[in-house]
Amino acid sequence: MALLHHPFISNNSLARTLPFSPLPHNLTTATRKTSRATVSVAELLIPKTRLKQGRRGSIFCSAVAEVGGGALVDEKEGGGSEDDRVFLGHTLVEEEKGQVGRVEYDWREEWYPLYLTRNIPDDAPLGLTVFDKQLVLYKDGSGVLRCYEDRCPHRLAKLSEGQLIDGKLECLYHGWQFEGDGKCVKIPQLPAGARIPQSACLKTYEVRDSQGVVWAWMSDKNPPDPAKLPWFEHYARPGFQDVSTTHELPYDHSILLENLMDPAHIPISHDRTDWTAKREDAQPLLFKVTERSDRGFAGQWGKERDQGTPNFLQFSAPCVLQNNREIVGKNGEKDYFSALFLCRPTGQGKSMLIVRFGATRRSFLAKLFPKWYFHQNAGKVFEQDMGFLSSQNEVLMREKVPTKELYLNLKSSDTWVSEYRKWMDKVGHGMPYHFGHSTISLPKEPAVVEHAPAGLVAGLSASLPAKGGLGTVHSPNLANRYFRHVVHCKGCRSVIRAFQAWKTALIIMAMASTTLAILVSGRQWKTLLLVLTALFLTGAKLCSSAIAMNTTNFIRHHRRF
Repeated sequence: MALLHHPFISNNSLARTLPFSPLPHNLTTATRKTSRATVSVAELLIPKTRLKQGRRGSIFCSAVAEVGGGALVDEKEGGGSEDDRVFLGHTLVEEEKGQVGRVEYDWREEWYPLYLTRNIPDDAPLGLTVFDKQLVLYKDGSGVLRCYEDRCPHRLAKLSEGQLIDGKLECLYHGWQFEGDGKCVKIPQLPAGARIPQSACLKTYEVRDSQGVVWAWMSDKNPPDPAKLPWFEHYARPGFQDVSTTHELPYDHSILLENLMDPAHIPISHDRTDWTAKREDAQPLLFKVTERSDRGFAGQWGKERDQGTPNFLQFSAPCVLQNNREIVGKNGEKDYFSALFLCRPTGQGKSMLIVRFGATRRSFLAKLFPKWYFHQNAGKVFEQDMGFLSSQNEVLMREKVPTKELYLNLKSSDTWVSEYRKWMDKVGHGMPYHFGHSTISLPKEPAVVEHAPAGLVAGLSASLPAKGGLGTVHSPNLANRYFRHVVHCKGCRSVIRAFQAWKTALIIMAMASTTLAILVSGRQWKTLLLVLTALFLTGAKLCSSAIAMNTTNFIRHHRRF
């Protein structure tokens, strides 16, 4: 996925940039000072010669030098190999199987992005997951957001398969109803005069609506921590506009975050997807790590050809990645661009991503296209990555070894990937499972497969009443663009309905004009009606193309055999 695939700022604007490194919101001054000191001390204690292990046991010797911002690079010496100057290494501290540098961490003591606020349905519950925890989110009769564990205490049926009755959440299995803080208010089968048992209540989760995104606090031990709720200063700036989309994806959230941190793949994987990605632009990149802490890391990057690092990247626990840029115009006025990625783990081999591209100034070209065009373009980008990211996920699960045993990380492209996996070494013990640079912990629970495969089975599954749709376009299948994005986007659903209505109307008008052309006797009238028929059919074809753009997966030309 492209860090700079954006519909707001043109290439000409991006060429006039200055280095930009604002203070990360989630890294306080005190934390940042402590983090920097801790890293420096740890690195000073490491011998100046280290063992560098390559893939599956290849051992090399190299030296270590500390450069600006605390980043580690290999020092070129007479006896150093080519690998020492090309690949990212690791320190002896990181060889202690994660014992050194581990920090206290509990994945539940965090806020997780659930959904874009504007896309939450007003008349139906919404089933969501965070790791293996299943949630149901809905708006009650007063429009207040409620979030419960997604299971009825009666017989464990999913409440997200239920319905809303007068603002109350009803389980469609036996009609039990719940409201407010999870209290059961109706059991149809209860004998006359009997009280509803107090145990017939739901486990609740705190939710917050912040800057257009609904967040859930997953802890059942401690109250919500407002200081951990992410806040993004660019999205509060006057005149800031964004295009936001939601996508379900068939690979782990750590694979997704890696991909989003990887600007080097953009020219190759997304060649000509839009005007910012060109294959011939693939080149070495420069990276500068400026901050490390228990909550993540931050730094700057840019193209080696430009000898600058104007892009500011920050990863914040547990699942927030942002890439910002400050643009200075000819008149000295500043504009701000932000690519924000909110990555929610939805289970083993699955994730959900909220993408937000925004800026204080839109390019002229971006104003010519409707929002749905950028939504379908984002779907195309994810489909371009999907095949190899899914296979990467499969290899990690099959090999069951840390990434240092498998990856060949280049200094000129993979710095953020290496930083992320090393951060996972620190906190992975506090997650349901993880794959770090030097450590791993495998899932303790088997993966839950709820999605039907494509084809006949998908069509049959989609026809079930609980899934609410007919036909393969609605099939609950992560390889289906409609299911991955459109079902989560009110705007795209309304656009598709509009195109379908126009297509039907145009076909009817084409049939009517053709019939009249047959019946009338004048040549001029026949010609006029046949021209109208051609125009109506052309319009219907354009509507079909627009529908296909929003519902059909992208397939590379060389794969179409």
